[in-house]
Amino acid sequence: MIFSKRLFDLAALVLLGTILLPVLVVTALVIAILDGRPVFYLSERMKTPSQSFRLVKFRTMTLSEGDQGVSGGNKAHRITRTGAALRRMRLDEIPQLWNVLVGDISFVGPRPPLREYVERFPDIYAQVLRSRPGITGLASVVYHRHEEALLAACDTPEATDDVYTRRCVPRKAALDLIYQRNRTLCMDAWLMIRTVF
Repeated sequence: MIFSKRLFDLAALVLLGTILLPVLVVTALVIAILDGRPVFYLSERMKTPSQSFRLVKFRTMTLSEGDQGVSGGNKAHRITRTGAALRRMRLDEIPQLWNVLVGDISFVGPRPPLREYVERFPDIYAQVLRSRPGITGLASVVYHRHEEALLAACDTPEATDDVYTRRCVPRKAALDLIYQRNRTLCMDAWLMIRTVF
C-alpha cells in the first residue's frame, strides 16, 4: 500500500473511530440483546489473489451451516429485523475499522472478494487486487444499489451465483480498474463522503 494512502487511512481511522466508537458499542449491545450471539460475523475474504484475511462485520443474519456465496433473495428470510436496519444504514460495516487498523483493507478500494470468486476468475482478480481492498470504493458507490436489486430478485443459490458471476463481477471489476487508474487521496475522500450520504 502506498505510504500516503496508509497515512490517510490512519488519520481517517482516528477521526471516524472517535465518532463511531459509541455507535459500535451501542449496536453491539442491541444485537446481543435482541438477536443473541455471536454479535460479529467473520468472513474469509481475499486481499491479494493468494492472501486471505477475516473480514469483521456485525451479524445481520441467522446462522446457517454451509453458508456460502454472496447474499441474494434466497437468503432474505435469514436477515434479522435488527440486521435489516443495520444494512439499510450500513452500520454493519463499522467493525471493519479493525480491518483498516491492522492493514487488511483500506477505507477505499475494491470490495474484498470471497475466495471462491477469486479462484473462479483469476484473470479478473489478478488485476483488481493490485489495489488494496476497501470498505467502500467506486464500484460500491456506483453499482451497489443496482447489484442489490439484481440479487434480491434471485430465489435460489444457483440463480444468485449466476447473476453475480455473469452481471456483477465484470461490471464491478471494470469500475474497480477505473478507480485503480485514477486514484488520488482527493478521490478517496470524495468516495468516502458519497458512501455516507
